[in-house]
Parts: sequence; C-alpha cells; structure tokens
Amino acid sequence: MMTKVGYLPDETSSFVGRRAELARLHTALTTRRMTTLIGPGGVGKTRLAVRAARAAADRYPDGAWWADLSPLPDDRLLLPTVSDAVGLADHTLRMPVEALCEWLGDKHLLLVLDSAEHLRGPCSHLLAEILTTSRGLTVLVTSRQPLGTRGEYVVEVPPLPVDGAPDALQLFADRLRAADPRAGLDAPGDEAAAAEICRRLEGIPLAIELAAAGIGRHSVAQLAARIGTRFDTRGAGLGAPGRSGVLALAPGFGAPGPGAPGGAVAAGDDGGDGGRGTARLDLLADATVWPRRHRTLRTAIGWSHELCTPLERLLWARLTPLRTDFDEEVAREVCAGGPLTPDEVDRALQGLVAQCVVQRDGDRYRMLDTLREYGRMWLTELGEARAAADRHARSFLDLARRAHDGWTGPEQVSWYHKVSDTHLDLCAALEHLLAHDVGGAQEMAGRVGFFWACCGHLSEARSYAQRALDAGPVEGPHRTRLQWVLGVAALLQGDFATAEKHGALCTAVALFDRDDEGMLGAAYLSGLTQLMTGEPAAALEAAGRVLRMTESVPADSAHRLRCHLITVFALTALGRLTESEAAATTLRRACERGGEYWTRSYADYQLALIALLQGRPAASAAHARSMLAGKHRLRDSFGIALGLDILAAAIAAQGAGAQAARVYGTGHAYWRMVGHPQRGTPELGPVRERCELQARAAVGDEAYQRAFERGQSDNAEVGLAAALRTELQL
Repeated sequence: MMTKVGYLPDETSSFVGRRAELARLHTALTTRRMTTLIGPGGVGKTRLAVRAARAAADRYPDGAWWADLSPLPDDRLLLPTVSDAVGLADHTLRMPVEALCEWLGDKHLLLVLDSAEHLRGPCSHLLAEILTTSRGLTVLVTSRQPLGTRGEYVVEVPPLPVDGAPDALQLFADRLRAADPRAGLDAPGDEAAAAEICRRLEGIPLAIELAAAGIGRHSVAQLAARIGTRFDTRGAGLGAPGRSGVLALAPGFGAPGPGAPGGAVAAGDDGGDGGRGTARLDLLADATVWPRRHRTLRTAIGWSHELCTPLERLLWARLTPLRTDFDEEVAREVCAGGPLTPDEVDRALQGLVAQCVVQRDGDRYRMLDTLREYGRMWLTELGEARAAADRHARSFLDLARRAHDGWTGPEQVSWYHKVSDTHLDLCAALEHLLAHDVGGAQEMAGRVGFFWACCGHLSEARSYAQRALDAGPVEGPHRTRLQWVLGVAALLQGDFATAEKHGALCTAVALFDRDDEGMLGAAYLSGLTQLMTGEPAAALEAAGRVLRMTESVPADSAHRLRCHLITVFALTALGRLTESEAAATTLRRACERGGEYWTRSYADYQLALIALLQGRPAASAAHARSMLAGKHRLRDSFGIALGLDILAAAIAAQGAGAQAARVYGTGHAYWRMVGHPQRGTPELGPVRERCELQARAAVGDEAYQRAFERGQSDNAEVGLAAALRTELQL
C-alpha cells in the first residue's frame, strides 16, 4: 500500500477482521469532528483508517483526502503536506495556515492524517485552527498516542484476537497465499502451528505478516518452533545492536549472534546473553518509540532481520534516509557502496520484498515507518548515518541537475512529476546540504526552484533560495539562478516589487558574469513583471535585445524559449495581433519538436487569446483546450485556471451560455485552489467581462448562476474533463 498525499491509498492486500472497530469508527466519523486511532506500531492503524475512510468517503461532497506524515522529520513541512493533501497550491503572500483555513472554510470533507505521533504538538495546534474555522471538516488521525486536541475522540486499536476468533489465523493464511498461491495450512499440524505463531505474536498484524514471509525458508511447524525459541529466551525482546549485530551488517560477516535487535539469535545459539552485558537497544531507543508493550513486535522484527542475508540487512539500514516511495534506480544511487554493488542492491531489494520488509507496488517501493525506525537504529550503530545522508543528498542533487537539463526535452513531463513526487526527499537533501555542503545547496536550490514554483511550492522555493543565498558567498550561474528563483516565486505570488528587484539583480549579475542563460532568464523575469504591471513595450524591447545578444544559445534552450514567450505576450498586449500570432505559432512548433509542454501551453494560451480578439471563438476554444491538456499533464493548477478562463470566454462568444458559465465556475474553483480570486494577463480582463455578459444574456441570470455553481462545486478533475469536451451545448 503506497501512501501519498491527496487521495486515499489503494488496498493492495486483503483486509481481515476489525468489524467491531469499523463499527465504532463509523459512529465516530458520523458524530465526531476529530477521531484519533491509537495503538503501537504495526497494530494496523493505517489499514483500519484506509478502510474506514473509504467506507465514509461518499458522505463528504468534497471527498476524503490522505496525508502521510511519517516521512516528515519535523513540523517544517507539515503545512505544505496537509495543503497538498487537500488540493491547495497557494500562490499568495498570506500566512500558509491562513490560506489553508480559508480554503477549507466552505468545504465538507474528510481529512486523514496518518502517523502523527512524532508531530503531536504541531498537529494538535494545526487541527485546532482548521477545525475552528472549517465547520464542514472531519479529521481522522492515526498516532501511537493521543494528540491532546480539544474535542479529540480516541479509539484504541487492539491487536487481532488470537483466542476464539479466526482473524489472526486468517491473516497469516492470506499472507502465505499472497506470497505463493500454492501455499496453505493443509499439512497435518499446520493450522495448530500457525495458531501458535499468532498467539506468540499476540495478534499484532505486522508481526504476523513478517512471520508469514519467513515460510519460504521454513515449514509452518519449523517456523513455530523457531519463534517459540526466541520468545521463550530469557530477556527476549530486549536485545539490541551489540557488536556481533554490527558485524553481521558489516561487509563479510555472517548472521547476527546474541545481542541482535529483538533478542534474535543465530541458529544453534542457546539464546543466552553470552556475557555481553546490558542490551543496548533499550539505551539507544526513545521510550516513546519502543515502549515495553512493543516488545513482541520488536522481537518479531529482530527475527525477520535475522532471516535476511548480511547484504539485505545492510540495504535495510541504508534505505532509511529515503522519505518517499522509490524505484530501483534510486535505491542503487542511495545505497550502493562497498559490498553492496548496484547489482547486489537489486538482489537484496527483492529479498527484502520477499521478507515483507519493503512493500512493492508496480515499479515503486516503500518501507513501513516501524521497520524504517529499526533500520535507522542499525544505521546509527554501524556509524553510517552521516555517510548515508551524504549519499542521499548527492543522489537528489544529481536528480535536480538532470531535471534541470531535461526541462526542455521530451522527458519534461516525466521530470516535472519526479520533482513533484520526491519533494520531501529533495527538502531533506537540501537541509543536509545547507548544513554540510553550502555550494551543493546553492546549486540544488537554484536548479529545482523553478519546478517547485510551477508545482505550487512557492513558499518552499523562496525560503530555500533565500537560505541558500544567506548561507555563504556564491558566484556565477548558481547566484543568478537563486536570484531568478526568488524573483519568479515572488512574481507568482503577486509581489511585483520584489520580482522587479530580483530581475534587476539577475540582469546585473548575468551581465557581469557574461552568463547567457542568466541574461535570458533575467529578461523573462523582468519582462513578465513589466507585462503584469502594464509595460508591454518595455518588455518587448528588453526581450528582443537579450535574444539578439545571446544568439549563440541553442534555439531549444528553456530560457530562450521562455524569452520568446515574453515577445509573444508583449506583441498581443500592444495589439500587434498578426505579428503575435506568427511568433506564437513559430514558438509552439519549436516546443512541439522538442517535446516541451510548459512553454507550448502558454503559446497556446496566446493563440487562444489572439483568436478571440480577432473574432474567431471556435479557433480560440481549440487552442484553449490544447493549453489545458498540456497544463493538466504538468499538474499546473495556475495554468489550468488561466486556460479555463479563456476557454469559457471562447464558449460564451459562440453562444453556449450555460456551458460557458459552468467552465467559468470550474475556473473559479482552480483560482481558489491557487489562492487568487482571479488573476490572468491584463488584456484578458475586458474580454472576459464582455464574454461573461454574453453568456448571461444567452441563458438568463438564473440559469447562468446555476451552471456557474455547478462548475464551482464539481470535483476539479470532473469539471476539467467536462470543459475539455468539444461539443457545444447551445
């Protein structure tokens, strides 16, 4: 089950039992505004929350949304994560909590915050704010402890019953069959042995799943005997990474001896402490993470750890810096080194999947937070924590470089999504680089900033760019990029004065450094600022001058294409529509040849506007739909809002008043999504007003308002799909 923000995760394995808990949750979600599922790690809180949220989702007109908080190391990204979860990509200068409260103010939705225990205080404070201002909001939280928020209703999640109910045994059997459809509990004594395993594991679902994964190497009876030995061992569950455990992870050493986590012992050991003294896991572990009631789970994890090969254990530890889902390429980049060659990483990863330590969904992988904690302890004990963080940061700095280089090419959409989907890992890498490699942080913040600005992470783009500039001296292209990122983010937030300042700084630095890319970027930033503040002639002159100065830059350069876009916008604003149409058509063709969507979409926007101004509304609508298709591929809410406005105007100009009103309503929903009541290019304003009056006149105010409200209340994807349909409803 891969958990991401913004939707309910899919259930990729069978759900067993929990009828009583689901009934209690149904009542709680119907009668309470905030419910917290509490219980130890591995007891099944997340699975229960997913099932309950799916069952309740239809009761919420604005849907049920999911935010996985487990990857967040602290509360700095809590607000952006929750905002992403509910579809808010704020482009304003407001305080983020203010924007979130306003966005949720009229919503009737269910918000699920998963794994909140390490952010109890910040989560409690945030929920107190949004529950006060958002009367239609219901919140479901999973945590190892209550948050302490006023009005919180706590539901404790117990382990599965092991006596008098078949649930735990059913889970064991299901996981056996999931690993091997031919497996079962058919041999004499198997069912009794499996029941004994479940009893020993106290019905804890994660422990049962880990045990079932070990059947590939043992019979059910052998597994029961081995688990029994470990749980009967004196001090079982109190073991820690002692020296033999460390050597077991180190290159060239075998299975862990006594003292490995969870009291695991190698085959043939008598289970004693071997004179090794006090177990160290209890000294290393935070009591809130591994309290005494987790002893059974910890022992089961330790036993699962023992079943892994030394290289699988090493990979388990080295994967722990990853915050988000990953693929094999990322695993190789972050974890390879020493005995873990890239090929060994691939093999060890499949071994961890077979052991249920890592979950697989298609070509993506993820480790459960409870198992990540265990691996992180081993990583620290090995003395590899800093080296692992260095590898992680280098990997994501390299990703930022490749994404920056691939922005203009045919993989643009793929890079855009990759940067968006790895946001938390990129932030973690930046934090590490700011502390240990300022030059790397400055390069990374400059290269990834434009992606973040386009993904709606404007606050993070500005914050990291400013912190990188403040961290130490920076020269050359890295400095220009940081100034440019700050200016673009400010511009998209409507902070024109700051955008103008950074455009001037960008220009000065790029001229001094003789940096052609920097000059083109500065011309784009300054030109767009001038366009938004009503100075199209100045924008046209500056863009033309810089394009002439940088003729050696390849025609398909991202900055060169964007600079040409300023020329197109300026010509349209000056009323030179024939020239603008020719320039936009040429620019669009250049983008199409290279597989570029971002600039191409804005060329389509200009062609739609030009056609509308020339009295060709059908052509305008076709260009607008082309723009929307491109912006939808890029998940660009701001661009979609612009496209819906021009499409609605084109539809209204063709006499389809109700259809235009619905598209206007969907556009209004997208404008709210980015925090602006309505903000397009200045020349669109009068056209939009004229076409809206046409739409009202065509169907009457009452019908217009009904259609507008329908578009505004539609699910955003549903509304956009309706807008993209080409048939007119006259």
